[in-house]
Amino acid sequence: MASPAITERDARRVSADGAVDEADVVAVEEPLEIQVGGEPLVLTMRTPGEDRFLAIGFLFAEGVVRSLADVGTVAHCGRPGEEGFGNVIDVTAGPGVSLDAGRLEGTRRGTLTTASCGICGRRSIDDLIERVGPSERELTVSVATLLEAPTTLAEAQDAFAKTGGVHAATVLDATGAALAHAEDVGRHNAVDKVVGKLLYAERLDEAVTLVVSGRVSFEIVQKAAAAGIPVVVAVSAPTSLAIDLAERAGITLAAFVRGGRMNVYSRADRLR
Repeated sequence: MASPAITERDARRVSADGAVDEADVVAVEEPLEIQVGGEPLVLTMRTPGEDRFLAIGFLFAEGVVRSLADVGTVAHCGRPGEEGFGNVIDVTAGPGVSLDAGRLEGTRRGTLTTASCGICGRRSIDDLIERVGPSERELTVSVATLLEAPTTLAEAQDAFAKTGGVHAATVLDATGAALAHAEDVGRHNAVDKVVGKLLYAERLDEAVTLVVSGRVSFEIVQKAAAAGIPVVVAVSAPTSLAIDLAERAGITLAAFVRGGRMNVYSRADRLR
C-alpha cells in the first residue's frame, strides 16, 4: 500500500454464519527514537510518516526547541534498505544554538520511574506554568464552532476510516477552518505532528483550537499550553490532571463534544 500509515495482515472473520479468511487493513505501529545531536533522547511508538514534524513538535512542547531558528537539520539515521531504517531521527542545533536536551532527564518516554521518584501532578503543572505562563489571549469562540469541531476532525481521518486503529488531531483557526491535521497510533504523537507542521508553515500564531480524538490527558493540554493554543476540544473524557492544568494555564477545555452537546471544564467565559 502507498501509505506508510497502513498495511495488511491476514485475518479470519468469524460470525454465527461461519468463517472466512481474508486480508484486513491495519494501522502501522513502529518505534521512533528521537536523538538530539546524536544523543538518544526519547523512544515513542508511532505511526510512520511525518516524523520530522513529530520530532520538532515534541521538542517544542518540552522546551528543548523554542522555534525553528534553533534547528539545523532533521534527518533519519542509517541507510535506506537497512532493517529498521526510518525509526531513528536526529535533530541538530542551528548555528550558534545549544539545545538543552537535559531538560527531559527523568521524564523521557520509554524509561521507567519508581513510585518514590518525587514526581507529582501539582509539581508537573507548576513547572509548566513557570516555563510557558498562562494563556493571556483575549478571544472568544462560538459554541457552534466547538460543536462542529469533531466533524471537521472526522472528515480528515483517512487512516482511521480504513483501520479504526489511529487517533487524530486537528488545529483550527479563529473561523473554525482547519490549519493542520495528523493521525497516529498515539494521541500525543498526533498533536506533536500538527504543532510541528504549523511551526514549519510559520502559522502557529493562527492556532486557536486543538481538536483531539478520544480522551484528553495532561500531556495533551500540556502540548496545547506550550504551543499557545487557548482552546482544547476532545471527543471523549478529560482526566482530572488535564482539567487542573487547563484551569491554571487559562485554557478553555471542552470534552464529550458530540451529539450537539459538550461539557466545558475551564474558561467557559470564552464561549459565545
